[in-house]
Amino acid sequence: MPVYDYVTLNTGDKMPVYGLGTWKSKPGEVEHAVEYALKDAGYRHIDTAAGYDNETEVGQGIKASGVKREDIFLTTKLNNPDHGDPEEALLSSLQKLDTPYLDLWLMHWPAPMTKDWKANKNIDWVDTWKAMVNVKKLNPDKVKAIGVSNVSVEYLTRLLENSDYVPAVNQIELHPSCPQPDIRKLCKEKGIVVTAYSPLGSDNSPLLTNEVVVKIAERHNVHPANILISIWANMENTTVISKSVSNARIESNKKLVNLSDEEIEELLKISEKQRFRACNPEWTGYGDLGFPDRKGVKKD
Repeated sequence: MPVYDYVTLNTGDKMPVYGLGTWKSKPGEVEHAVEYALKDAGYRHIDTAAGYDNETEVGQGIKASGVKREDIFLTTKLNNPDHGDPEEALLSSLQKLDTPYLDLWLMHWPAPMTKDWKANKNIDWVDTWKAMVNVKKLNPDKVKAIGVSNVSVEYLTRLLENSDYVPAVNQIELHPSCPQPDIRKLCKEKGIVVTAYSPLGSDNSPLLTNEVVVKIAERHNVHPANILISIWANMENTTVISKSVSNARIESNKKLVNLSDEEIEELLKISEKQRFRACNPEWTGYGDLGFPDRKGVKKD
């Protein structure tokens, strides 16, 4: 299958298929990672979040790169404790990132929280989505597209039944041990782009030494990480972000490989023997959030 360079969102805007993620990338490191990715490694897609506490540094990295803002696709996310005032949260993100607009603004989790990170069940996340839609309509110069993240089929179905505004993107954990075909199928049917996060499966992931991954990596003469990232770049309607603060890894991760249908099928079958999530939903205080593999699972 061919590696895609861009996907087209339901807004008509183009989104680069591969981007730099910044989860767990600390201030003091992330600004240099963003600068290097843009200036030296040719990246044009940067993903951050208010909840990562690094928007200011990401903005500094963008400025230091010298790359024109209009040539960069920039995503950030509404933090869980900010569901009560999305407009204020948007303005805060824009100020910290030192940018006049966002290319994509996501609801980070369908899980409203209080300021001390407890579940706030006085707010319905679908109402938050409606508020985000309204903010976008009132501020078309400040946000080009909106979407969601960590939204299961059960939750996405409820959103679509209660809002005429279809998310541009659903960013979810995707790797061979968590392939989530049900979400990918529904998003494709509804014209929603899927962004894969944690494509390696986590730091020090067992997938990097999985025999199937290693075999295919050797066949293509690349690091196993490149295979795990490339899976999603070979799929229609899909983008992928991976995180690093190492110049060498930022450079090497961008090497995307054309994989055959048979290779992708073999990789996605890994979940039949080795299934795990890097980021389980129970931490939010809302249980399984509709993810079928977490039904009946007690909080980790």
